[in-house]
Amino acid sequence: MASLILGCPSSSPEEVDTTYDELLQEGVDRVQAGGIVAVHAEMLEGDRRIRARSGVAQLDSEQPIDFDSHFRMGSNTKTFVAVVMLQLAGEGALSLDDTVERWLPGVVSGNGNDGSLISIRQLLQHTSGIYNYTGQAGDPPPNLPALNSADEYRQHRLDHIEPEELVAIAMEHKPNFDPGTEWAYSNTNYVLAGMIIERATGNPWGEEVEARILEPLGLDHTFEPGDEADLPAPHAVAYQQYEVGGPLIDVTIAHQSIADAAGSLVTTTADLAKFWRALSEGSLLEPEQMAELHATVPAPSFDPIVPGTSYGLGIMWIPTSCGGGYWSHAGDTLGYATRNAVSDDGSRVVVMSLSTSTEDGEAAYATVVETFKTMDQLMCAD
Repeated sequence: MASLILGCPSSSPEEVDTTYDELLQEGVDRVQAGGIVAVHAEMLEGDRRIRARSGVAQLDSEQPIDFDSHFRMGSNTKTFVAVVMLQLAGEGALSLDDTVERWLPGVVSGNGNDGSLISIRQLLQHTSGIYNYTGQAGDPPPNLPALNSADEYRQHRLDHIEPEELVAIAMEHKPNFDPGTEWAYSNTNYVLAGMIIERATGNPWGEEVEARILEPLGLDHTFEPGDEADLPAPHAVAYQQYEVGGPLIDVTIAHQSIADAAGSLVTTTADLAKFWRALSEGSLLEPEQMAELHATVPAPSFDPIVPGTSYGLGIMWIPTSCGGGYWSHAGDTLGYATRNAVSDDGSRVVVMSLSTSTEDGEAAYATVVETFKTMDQLMCAD
């Protein structure tokens, strides 16, 4: 099941170049055909707004996903957190070169971890070396039951977890490398960043995001859910497959303290597209802080998907097949995945939401490749 809304309803069909519309719809259809229950996407091209959807809002239903569906953005949250941190740096409330130990004494310690050797910049850029509390390849599952099995999810989906507990999981492990010497993605970095924002401002990181980004931009459908474990209507059901060949489990209801500042924000495609455009246009950061945001280092773990991908402060630079590239941040969380792309000047933005996560590594990889292929086609289209 597929549908499409053009961005210029007042124009007659012969007056509209449908290249972008067709590419977006075809891409959404391909992604959905790979085993995703529902996919919907939004593209801003200059003054045009283009929307596409494929699939159904819930299994065993014929209801298409609503274009205005809420979803969990996952690690797109990191970009919001990085923007707040950069704003604070621009105001002189802190420095990106401050150590973690200065703001969070004793929190990063033990097993070779030393917060006095790690800067805020290294947290935001994933060059801290701190272990990823949600787990790393080859290691046993972390002590986060909702992530491990359907039965544990049902028992623990409403658990409230303090950020200090998430960091403590990481501190049970040795660092991956000395700070500043390599790059490795770690959700722990952004939990720590959220804690530093609260220490520096006296307010929870989510309140700072709201005051500094959501309210100024009018992002009325984006929020940090706190203790609200469900999603507002409309939304597609989030599905998680916990074992290869196993059933898809409805994981829509889940307390997001498990993600905290690393990935808990809720949004819509319209709000997220508006955020990415505003960020790239320079509406949220001064030029000096924008330069810091965009100062990237190689992110080699993404090379199997898009060779040459690099990472700035809560933002990714993705090379395109046509030369150049775009800014982005992927997001994956229980039952949802988010992909996006924005041109350097913000004139072109694409946001896509998927409502299904699979444990089948081959199928999951194929879906990731398809989403990046779609972003590449849309950003290269002329």
